[in-house]
Amino acid sequence: MTRVDFPAAFLWGAATSAHQVEGGNVNSDWWDFEHRPGTAARESSGDAIDHYHRYADDFALLRSLGHNAHRLSVEWARTEPAPGEFSRAAIEHYRRVLTALADTGMTAFVTLHHFTLPRWFAAAGGWLAPDAVEVFARYCRYVAAELGDLMPYVCTINEPQMVALHGYLEGYHPPGITNPTLWKRAGRVLLEAHHGAVRAVRDASPHSQVGLAVNLPLLAPSRDDDACWSFHRLMRHEIVDLYLDGLTGPDRGDWLGVQYYRKQWVDPASPTFFADPPEGFRRTQMGWAVYPDGLRQVLHRAAETGLPLYVTENGIATEDDTERVDYLHTHIAAVAQALDEGVDVRGYLHWSAFDNFEWSEGYRPTFGLIAVDSGFTRIPKPSAHAFAAIAASGRLSSREPVQA
Repeated sequence: MTRVDFPAAFLWGAATSAHQVEGGNVNSDWWDFEHRPGTAARESSGDAIDHYHRYADDFALLRSLGHNAHRLSVEWARTEPAPGEFSRAAIEHYRRVLTALADTGMTAFVTLHHFTLPRWFAAAGGWLAPDAVEVFARYCRYVAAELGDLMPYVCTINEPQMVALHGYLEGYHPPGITNPTLWKRAGRVLLEAHHGAVRAVRDASPHSQVGLAVNLPLLAPSRDDDACWSFHRLMRHEIVDLYLDGLTGPDRGDWLGVQYYRKQWVDPASPTFFADPPEGFRRTQMGWAVYPDGLRQVLHRAAETGLPLYVTENGIATEDDTERVDYLHTHIAAVAQALDEGVDVRGYLHWSAFDNFEWSEGYRPTFGLIAVDSGFTRIPKPSAHAFAAIAASGRLSSREPVQA
């Protein structure tokens, strides 16, 4: 049996985001988007999985499954319901949440912006508003000042390039725009917002380690011709290189989160800008191509920033949990190989802890290690136990025992 040992200090866990699990996030742009006539969203987030009330039991369950770290987000729309008006009740709620997490012994990775915006911020222009960077920094400074003692790791923005791509070019996330010029502008504002947030968090909570979480698909041209290669270079620049090469200077942060799901083919002739995976690739419920070595490759690319790396999301949407077990093994093996090749990777946080609301796709795709039924009962899947065995031992084997 082949075994790979991970460092003793390696962090193992899973991730969530507030809007996807809490429920009732009615003051956010996403709630508006879900209920807009003609929306791209298949359904409303509704009650989600009621994590807002069940967080303590959820954390205890994850800890029992061997997790020593957990990624979650503070909801901006709850915390700052009107410009400059902060909710003491929301802050106290998140203090209880983060205290409960700390009490389990799990290390917190706290994201300050995970796709959702307050309604008032979106109405004022969102990321294209002239004061967007300053307004976001104000929120980050407030949260860090109030909760920084419970936030050892802070993620400023989740997947800024996907916020820009989905919201301003593809149009199936808020604000639902399809404009190449605004897409590029939004991406650059989001990168600037990260730098501003780093400064704000460091001012308010100097001991917190601040980072950015970037989605790094392994991009490839769909055809071997000049037009496709040229388009590939453009998309790679706007989705990958802009953000990694932009992490320079004293405000770049202390670590980098790498989020990887798939190999993706770009095509200038496609109305969606992307092509379906070629024949022979296994596809997920999302239609994404499974390609484990891509994680190793993007970790090497991310390592060029010189920052310590954490895999802050990686997972598969599938109804067949045996596929998830295989996905875990092959992708954690890719992390192990990157480590062996000298990449400074310090943790792996699986997406996701629970089956939850998957944005415009609704509840159909199931990414979770833990299922949630209609009565909010949590049901760990075999993959949760497979992951627990790896996390508890710090070892990856070719045949890790899986419990029912």
